[in-house]
Amino acid sequence: MLQIENLHAWYGAIEALKGIDISVHDGNICCIIGANGAGKTTLLKSVSGMVRHTGTIRWNKEDISKASPMAVNKHGIIHVPEGRLVFPGLTVYENLEVGTISWHGFIGRKPYDEDIRKVFDLFPRLEERRDQQAWSLSGGEQQMLAIGRGLMARPKLLMLDEPSMGLAPLVVEEVFKKIVEINKQGIPILLIEQNARLALEVSDYAYIMEQGRIKFEGVSKELESDERILQAYLGNFKEEA
Repeated sequence: MLQIENLHAWYGAIEALKGIDISVHDGNICCIIGANGAGKTTLLKSVSGMVRHTGTIRWNKEDISKASPMAVNKHGIIHVPEGRLVFPGLTVYENLEVGTISWHGFIGRKPYDEDIRKVFDLFPRLEERRDQQAWSLSGGEQQMLAIGRGLMARPKLLMLDEPSMGLAPLVVEEVFKKIVEINKQGIPILLIEQNARLALEVSDYAYIMEQGRIKFEGVSKELESDERILQAYLGNFKEEA
């Protein structure tokens, strides 16, 4: 379980997180939704050790508040960043190999054929394009590759930052089906997402951020019908559906 208490984070003199408390339980999808600038990405970067912060971050009761990004990665907390950030000059297969470095060291030291097979079974299009350079993939395929690379790290917690960003609606639907499938394999997921409707549909528990603070939290299905959430974050979707 990931437990975060009283988390504050800064960019220079600007305080981006102002006392965040959240928990991600084993087996769950936990989503964090909110507008641009709410602090969602900063939260994931704080967990990953990439942003200056105070407060307590515990992973299975172990304090990892001051852990380096590499140490966090070795704990099995894997961050799939906003914007995908695949390596454009590497092939699909080589990008997936990069994901194994945290647990086997230099590429080639230990076998990972089974890991590759699982990723290709989940994302058949990646297998079809295994020898293509990542720059030549569509946006949706690059997102699949970024998630696949995260899975190659053998995550115990998968943190996904805006997986729907820049994707066509049909592709978003496909990617989110895969996210649910990954979770059903026993991997808990911390999901950052602007698409509030979709995030609440697939998650078990949700936090809603505004200006660096948690404004609402609760069971996702209950928040979907909360009038405050409907008006502020879901618009007229329920009326139009």
